[in-house]
Amino acid sequence: VKQKMNSYDFSLVEEQDPSVAEGHRVLYDREVPFEIRNQTDPNDPSQELGTLEAIKVKILIMGEEQNPLTLRIELTSETDLFFHFNHNLDEHGFRQVQEHQKLMVDFPEYPNVLIRMLNNCIKEPHSHLAVFVIEREGLARLDFIQNMEYKFVELLSCNFIASPEDVIRAHICFRYNTLKSRLSLVQSRLQDIESVIKAKNPSL
Repeated sequence: VKQKMNSYDFSLVEEQDPSVAEGHRVLYDREVPFEIRNQTDPNDPSQELGTLEAIKVKILIMGEEQNPLTLRIELTSETDLFFHFNHNLDEHGFRQVQEHQKLMVDFPEYPNVLIRMLNNCIKEPHSHLAVFVIEREGLARLDFIQNMEYKFVELLSCNFIASPEDVIRAHICFRYNTLKSRLSLVQSRLQDIESVIKAKNPSL
């Protein structure tokens, strides 16, 4: 019964995820190797050097998967709780991106294109790169780049903005509650195992 209660409590915590509070559905949730470049100070030459970091990427949509109304990408980091950027796009905004970057896909295909590129960065990190450039005033850009051996080719670029403080706070609280719930579940399972062992071996 205790284990069922803990599982139930954990599912309640999952439902409190701020990412899905407005009715979005999660399509993708994985850690992806990113090269992070901080270019907030254009006069600092050391900022040209990037650092490799595992960034949690969450892709969410509003509406049907075959015909989404809006798409959102959330980027977070396990090493920096205040690292939180988002990319929001609807069909109208996508048309501008499509025209500017000469994309050959329509908006309903956009989520799968992103997922394919992110998975390529995981499976083939030497030839497929995700470069995240942090600029001034909370702006940022994610560039998907392919190493063709003789040249680097930019496949796609997505604009991001830093999330507001209240959103970051809500996500930090959610992550804390999730960890607390998982810890409680593990402790409960350990107690159950201990009870079974003691019942079978009273001398222990």
